Amino acid sequence: MSRGFVKEDDQEEIPFVAPRADLPEGVTNYVTQNGMDMLLSEKQVFADEKEQLDISDEKERRIAINHINAKLQLLTNRIATAKIVDLSKQPQDEIRFGALITLKIGSAKTSQKYQIVGVDEADIAKGKISFISPIARLLTDKKVGDQAILKLAKEDRVFEIMGISYEN
Repeated sequence: MSRGFVKEDDQEEIPFVAPRADLPEGVTNYVTQNGMDMLLSEKQVFADEKEQLDISDEKERRIAINHINAKLQLLTNRIATAKIVDLSKQPQDEIRFGALITLKIGSAKTSQKYQIVGVDEADIAKGKISFISPIARLLTDKKVGDQAILKLAKEDRVFEIMGISYEN
């Protein structure tokens, strides 16, 4: 039946699903093993949520299922394109994907630790920065003792590499 013959009240809203973390076109979707585990866990949560949906109104149920399916499709596409990086095969003395870096930033007395991870795993509050971020690109290929300078509008921020390790 054509949608033209359906009452307006019966037409379902197309669910809006926020896009996943930005991954530019043509950029490989690198992930750590922890990042892949997180994506697979998230997929299971969506599957469980869909299975346990308790909505009696059929229209509301269809809308909820469509919304979960849309989120699942985005997630499934991200998982399908993921390339797990074996951190043990990274050059242990250089900053590359997966590196846990100890940095001294500017004239700070204390150091901070950051890990370069995939876009879906990035969370600055947990010290995880995306490999496509300007800071990660600036630090890549550096070694202990090197400095990286981030040019900001009003100042230059100096990052001194104090340590590099690779761990999940």
